[in-house]
Amino acid sequence: MAATNADPQRINGMPIPDQDEITGGFGRGGLAERMGLLIVSLSPQRSVAVLPVEGNEQPMGLLHGGAYCVIGETLGSIAANLHAGPGRYAVGVDINATHTASATSGWVTAVCEAIRLGRSMTVHEIAVEDADGRRLSTVRITNMIRTRR
Repeated sequence: MAATNADPQRINGMPIPDQDEITGGFGRGGLAERMGLLIVSLSPQRSVAVLPVEGNEQPMGLLHGGAYCVIGETLGSIAANLHAGPGRYAVGVDINATHTASATSGWVTAVCEAIRLGRSMTVHEIAVEDADGRRLSTVRITNMIRTRR
């Protein structure tokens, strides 16, 4: 689902860039790709992604609670790894999510913002909303930054 300058694909009003280009070849990870997660923008401070509800529901027809964690883990981990820089990498050590509403169709949008970008630890908060801007879930992820051996 690549975007072009002439005819960008848009989801929830946002153009979707080529996924290989935006991740610099780093990728989204197999699970996020299988779930249909698309990254809109990436930086250590602020990242945005969208995820379809269809195909990611729990048996009651609602977006699965684990899907919120996948989108949060994906954005928070990539942002932390961008912050870590060359010769270093980030690994998740804690994640939690509070679900406050449900999605049954369409796409959700996640905005990941840095709370703390330290030398050895990062903390990001991810707000997941539906197309109407209604907050569905708040995810927080903490990553530890390590040096490659």
